[in-house]
Amino acid sequence: MNEQDLRQLLTVSVEDVLPSQPATAGWERARRTRRTRRAVSAVALAVTLVGGGTVAALRPPADSPPVHSVAPTVEPTHADPVQRPPAELTFPPDPLARLAGPATVPLSERPVKRALALFQPLDEEFHADGPVRVLGDDGVVRSLDVVTLAPTRDAGGNEAFAVKPGVLSPDGRSAAFAQTGELIMVDLTTGAVRRIPLDGYLELVVWANDRVLVGGDNRTYAVDRVTGAASTIDVSAWDVVAPDPAAGREAALIEMVGERSGLMLRSRTARDGRMRSEQPVTGSALPSPYQVNEFYGRGWLHGERVASAAWITNGEIDGAEGVAVLDARTGAVTHVLDLGRDRAKGCCEVLGWDNKGAVLVRLEPAAVARWNPETGEITGVIRNLTGVLSLAG
Repeated sequence: MNEQDLRQLLTVSVEDVLPSQPATAGWERARRTRRTRRAVSAVALAVTLVGGGTVAALRPPADSPPVHSVAPTVEPTHADPVQRPPAELTFPPDPLARLAGPATVPLSERPVKRALALFQPLDEEFHADGPVRVLGDDGVVRSLDVVTLAPTRDAGGNEAFAVKPGVLSPDGRSAAFAQTGELIMVDLTTGAVRRIPLDGYLELVVWANDRVLVGGDNRTYAVDRVTGAASTIDVSAWDVVAPDPAAGREAALIEMVGERSGLMLRSRTARDGRMRSEQPVTGSALPSPYQVNEFYGRGWLHGERVASAAWITNGEIDGAEGVAVLDARTGAVTHVLDLGRDRAKGCCEVLGWDNKGAVLVRLEPAAVARWNPETGEITGVIRNLTGVLSLAG
């Protein structure tokens, strides 16, 4: 993408009313049930990538978990702190396109050495449409036939899909699914299923090195990946940032909390979640009147940077869709992707980082783009894939 392409901005509507498109996707739908029951909507007709993007497809298969490279040092560039996507994205060929076709073999008959992605197709009514598909690093699409997954429902009846951001481990060898009263862990290299009973409402899963964090409204468990031993941990499954797979097991956990002037980054100890530090999120690098109002969806850590979807104030409205990149050490917002007003509320979750320092973000109901905040380059990753997808780191 050349400089001229990057200067083509989205046409911004002059209408005064934001479009209304109620959510059905698990993340924002369930978030309405926590604490103040704020309405956080998302498009269920979404492709959800988790972790490190399609670069995973380029790694050679291995019998043991791959060694993750340390996040690269990014050289300063002259890219503006506020950027916008082009009116038209280009979509280079991508290995994930294989998921558009049906599975050809059950996982029980042909386990993977390493999974690149999990995909749950959805029908027009936003219900699961067939078994979860597993894309292996050999390019074969399998059906997840070793377990039957059910949507989770909270006390208010809000339903969320079992496949969502965070369920596939960064090494692509395991998957973990929150279910009513239990965590289901699947070894994708053998097809073995382990059920771990846990009390309370469960919905969200985050892989944190050698443990799986799983929780719902008021409680989060830390489950040992090997032994299955579970204990509670003082972090929010809603607010915790997905750790960088390259970080060590004792790396601090980060939470993103608050609204507007009360936005904060919290650092907690990895083992028990004790508070280590708290610092305000600042936007002094952004031109006026830009500011971040609130984060939504999962935040993702890559080296010393955090990326998250956010509602922002731009030059036209208070409440535009955007993506923010922050310095995890200081809380400073370094870059914002301004997605404007003509999108459904909660449309554009951040879905992870690739290993070259680009952010994966959903831009349309069935499209995903790769945005490099340091250069301003934005290209398409995948389109026309109706459902929910989770990618290995």
